[in-house]
Amino acid sequence: MNVVVTYGETTVEFKGSPEAVLESVLRFLAKEVPHLDLAKKISLNYPASELIDMYSDFVKITPEGPRVITEGKKLSDRDLITLQLVACKIANELGKAESPDISAQELQTATALNPKSVSSRISELVKVGYVQKDNTEQGAKYKITTQGIHWLNSTLLKKVKS
Repeated sequence: MNVVVTYGETTVEFKGSPEAVLESVLRFLAKEVPHLDLAKKISLNYPASELIDMYSDFVKITPEGPRVITEGKKLSDRDLITLQLVACKIANELGKAESPDISAQELQTATALNPKSVSSRISELVKVGYVQKDNTEQGAKYKITTQGIHWLNSTLLKKVKS
């Protein structure tokens, strides 16, 4: 891989493996553009690779679609719903699903939860901003928000530690 970066009057060329070039470019940018380092400290974003690292014990992409596999782990309905939405987001970012959002009926089918429980929990999650509701021609669709991923991560960490 070969990357040329020009910033102001400085031009630098990086050659090597993709990993080495990426590391060198990031180091250069952090040194030459100090505001980037500050912005990184307050930025919150979860790319698919990070989501996979965080949730690979719970989320699997199956031939039937993205699924939550708990394997004996005791999770709340809210946990299962948000994990299913994370699974949909990952599948979408990997090109395995057309969209990161899902209907309440699809959530109920994927999680095997009671329809009333799905409806109640999804309403709670939308109200606190962990899930985004979009009204489409096909009806309401739901997707996880960045804040929802952050909440889910901290919730699951607490459960793993206890």
